[in-house]
Amino acid sequence: MNTENYELDSIDRAILTELRNDARVSNKDLARKVGLAPSTCLERVRRLEQRQVISGYHAELSARALKLGVQAMIVVRLSRHTKSAVEAFRAHVLSLPETLQLFHVAGSDDFLVHVGVRDTEHLRQLVMDAFTERPEVAHLQTELIFEQVRSLNVPVFD
Repeated sequence: MNTENYELDSIDRAILTELRNDARVSNKDLARKVGLAPSTCLERVRRLEQRQVISGYHAELSARALKLGVQAMIVVRLSRHTKSAVEAFRAHVLSLPETLQLFHVAGSDDFLVHVGVRDTEHLRQLVMDAFTERPEVAHLQTELIFEQVRSLNVPVFD
């Protein structure tokens, strides 16, 4: 379904905010929180899913439970920004178990790779083995992440 012509109203935004805060909230509780009858709320959520405003539901994982003692952003600049180089690098990074997120960006750098590792030795080994050996990589910069906070806001643009 086409989402371009679908206008979100204040109720839709309230539903999205509540689901962003807790995607496992029951329909009954969601309806109460946004001031709708449960049947109306369920229909609204289904419409948001059909129009792909809601593209999925995800589990938030604990870095501590997964023994990710260190998280970092690896800033990558490719030697050449060709389609084949971008696709090869993208596929390689997504195959790494340490990759948490990958951002293809505009500007002087080409990628931001969010990784989670056991410790700084693991990070050093990952950078040396998985990044510096890649023929398409021209420059790397590693930034340690001290804190990660996910915004629960639903942006409003008119």
